[in-house]
Amino acid sequence: MNLLRNLIIPALLLPSMSMAANKPNIVLLFADDAGYADFGFQGSEVIRTPHLDKLASQGVRFTQAYVSDPTCGPSRAGLITGRYQQRFGFEENNVPGFMSAVSAADGEEMGLPLEERTMADVLKDQGYRSAFFGKWHLGGADRFHPTKRGFDEFFGFRGGARSYWAYPEDPADPLNKLERGMGNFVEHEGYLTDVLADETVDFIKRNKGGLFFAFVSFNAVHTPMHAREEDLNQFPELDGTRKELAAMTLSLDRACGGILTALAELGLEENTIVVFTNDNGGPSDRNASVNFPLSGTKSNHLEGGIRVPFIMRWPGRLPAGADYDLPISTLDLLPTLYEAAGGMADASMKLDGVNIMPYVRGDVEGRPHQVLFWKKETRAVMRDGDWKLLRFPDRPAELYYLPDDIAEQDNLAMEHPERVKTMFKQIFAWELELERPRWLLQRKYEKLDIDRMDMYR
Repeated sequence: MNLLRNLIIPALLLPSMSMAANKPNIVLLFADDAGYADFGFQGSEVIRTPHLDKLASQGVRFTQAYVSDPTCGPSRAGLITGRYQQRFGFEENNVPGFMSAVSAADGEEMGLPLEERTMADVLKDQGYRSAFFGKWHLGGADRFHPTKRGFDEFFGFRGGARSYWAYPEDPADPLNKLERGMGNFVEHEGYLTDVLADETVDFIKRNKGGLFFAFVSFNAVHTPMHAREEDLNQFPELDGTRKELAAMTLSLDRACGGILTALAELGLEENTIVVFTNDNGGPSDRNASVNFPLSGTKSNHLEGGIRVPFIMRWPGRLPAGADYDLPISTLDLLPTLYEAAGGMADASMKLDGVNIMPYVRGDVEGRPHQVLFWKKETRAVMRDGDWKLLRFPDRPAELYYLPDDIAEQDNLAMEHPERVKTMFKQIFAWELELERPRWLLQRKYEKLDIDRMDMYR
């Protein structure tokens, strides 16, 4: 049941979103490759996440939050622009280190197109100082660098995966070197998840007197499976990769907790929007993540590949301890945060995301999205209301009614041929609006080791 439908929220707690004189600070906590069910607030009794559980109790948990793609790079491109990444040709995962073995020129072109405005760009217009911490994965060339895309500060790595411990010598892929600013390559001391939290807290302290936006892009719990010994010891009942995942998630939770504690101690908690979410479904074959009760994993379009944990907290402006059960998308983050910051999204921005605040607060009825799309080459997916159609290149389409079949086990395509036909036409119409992919990897996979490809996802 949608708890928000039964909440009575005093009007005094819900001031107008035009509150430009009291703009919130913004902290986006972003995990990597986490399983849908691998958090306490998502029902796990094994993986322990006390700080994120507390955050969920203080804000809104979104039970049907989607990413725009089930892999790292395209998902991030959609989130940071508020637009379907296929609109600007960012359809495939960008893995410059992998591609450099085939074509250095291809690798150089794999980045977020320069004409696309980012979340940091639009918040800068509203007076925010922005910093990006951790995994970028939106282009390795200098022109794609975070400090060229609206962020004032950067501490992280440009590539898709790296060691959690300092490299004793330069890594094979230079994009996975740790970098402060642009070109200042430095390795850290300690465990990277902890270091990213410390760097974020330092940024918040230095900017506590102004408006700030911190995008904290953890590489946890992406491979390689590196965990601190003291965290591993907290899970004697587990073994193997599942134990490593539990320890890495505990560290991720502790890092988020450190940032949240800093906000409280600095007196910033009440007027800071905090969001926690993840880039795609968990790759159960790589990090033993669990997406139950969803079927599917990272890299496919079943719910387990595209539905992610999502929390948003804004004390006094959003209810605490509530669930919101209608579909939203990470595409919604840019317009939501921009308008909370005093901006007004308009048609000229050509956004696919919407400001979800009025829906969550009950000021606007109905769904934020009647229709959502996903696409990778000739595979495509559409969700229309509660119906979901999957189009494949090599077999008949599948149709599911999600309220009765969250695990996507009962294919209803044969029972509803007219619905299938109508949804096919809607997908075709949407595809006509898109650009051609800027790079195509599939034809080149066979030239290189697929396991090597996976380390970059």
